[in-house]
Amino acid sequence: MHLMLVADGRSPITRAWLAMLRPLGWRLSLVSTYPCPAPPEVAHFAVLPVAFGAAGGAASGGQGRATFRKHLRQPLQTLRYWLGPLSLSLYAPRLRRLVHEWQPDLVHALRIPYEGMLATAAGLPLPLVLSIWGNDLTLHAYGSPWMRQLTRRALRRANGLITDCRRDLHLARLWGFDPARPSLVVPGNGGLDLERLPTQRAPLGEPWAARLQGDEAHWVLNPRGIRQYVLSDLFFQIIPLVRERLPDVRFLCPGMAGQPQAEAWVRRLRLDEAVVLLPSLPQGQLWDLFARAEVMISLATHDGTPNTLLEAMAWGCFPVVGDLESLREWICPGVNGLLVDLRQPQAIAEAVVLALEHPVLRQRAAAYNREVIRTRADINLVRRQVQEFFPQFGVSD
Repeated sequence: MHLMLVADGRSPITRAWLAMLRPLGWRLSLVSTYPCPAPPEVAHFAVLPVAFGAAGGAASGGQGRATFRKHLRQPLQTLRYWLGPLSLSLYAPRLRRLVHEWQPDLVHALRIPYEGMLATAAGLPLPLVLSIWGNDLTLHAYGSPWMRQLTRRALRRANGLITDCRRDLHLARLWGFDPARPSLVVPGNGGLDLERLPTQRAPLGEPWAARLQGDEAHWVLNPRGIRQYVLSDLFFQIIPLVRERLPDVRFLCPGMAGQPQAEAWVRRLRLDEAVVLLPSLPQGQLWDLFARAEVMISLATHDGTPNTLLEAMAWGCFPVVGDLESLREWICPGVNGLLVDLRQPQAIAEAVVLALEHPVLRQRAAAYNREVIRTRADINLVRRQVQEFFPQFGVSD
C-alpha cells in the first residue's frame, strides 16, 4: 500500500503516526502544510503551506517575530479563519500534481482544517480518509462561514473517518459524514509504546534542572501551554488557592517560558516561588516531568482525547481535567482522575488539593490508568486496527 499523508509535518502527532505505521511496510508519502525537514520514514515529501502555513514554520523568523505572534495570537487566528480558505484554490492544483506524480493508493488527511479541506478542494480521484482532532468540530468549524462550509464539504467527501473519541464520530455524522462509510475510533497520536516508554525519558536540561534540583515540593504539571482553547488565566488564578492549603506546591509549565501572558500572570499574582515557566520541551524531557509530577492539570474548553492526558495516564500522573464529554470517555471521577467545572476556580483548586493529599488515590489511579492505556491506547493495538481499516477502501496492505 502507498499511503499519502496530508498533515502538519512539525506535529508530534504526525511523527507518531509515521512511527506507528513504519512496521507495516507500507510506502509512505507526506505533504506537510508547514515547513519542516522531511521525516526519514517517507518516500516522497513536499510542503504546501496552505492557510499561511509558511508563517508558522521553523524558519519563519527570529525571536522578535515570535514574540509579535504571541501578542497577536487571537486576532491572527480569526484572520486565518476568514482568509485561510482562500488559499485552497492556490494549493489544490499542486496537490493534484503530486498525486499524479507519486501515485498513492489513498490519501489520509490528519485533520480537517486545513489538510482535509485541501484534499477535498483538490478533487482527488482516489479514496480520502479524514482524521478529526479534538477541536476541529467544536471550535475551528465555527470560525467563519467559510470554515463551516468547508468542514461540511470535507466530511461529505470523506470515504472514511478516524476520530480519537466517540463524541467526534457522532458530531461528524451531524456535519454530513455518511454513517454507512467506514469509521474508526483510536487515539489520535497512534498509541503509546508502553514497553519502550521507560527508555525514552530524558532528564531536564540546564538551567531548568538546577531550579528543580533537590526540590521536595509537590509537583503539579500543566502541559498545555498557551492555546486559544485553554483557560490559562483560570489556571494561574487557582494557584494561590491551592497554596493556601499546600504552600510547598510547585507548578511546572512547559511551553510558557517567554510567553507574555504567562509572565504577566506570574508577576501580577506574585507567583515566582510557585511557578516554573519552562520552554517547549523535547518529548523525552516532557515525559520525565510526567513521571515525576504527582498531578497533571488541563483546563481546556475544547478537547478530543489529548495526547497529554494519555501520557499522564501512562506515566502514573493523576489527571485533573475539565469536565468535557470527550474526556468522560477516559476518566471515571474519583477512580482514575477528577473532572472539574471550568466555571468554579475554588472547586478546581480543591480537586488539586484532594489529589495531592491522598497518595493512595493516586497510586490506585496509576495502576488503573496503565491498564486503560494497555487495553485501549497501546501502539500495537492501534497499529492492528489501522492495518485492518485502510484495506476497506479497495487497496491491499
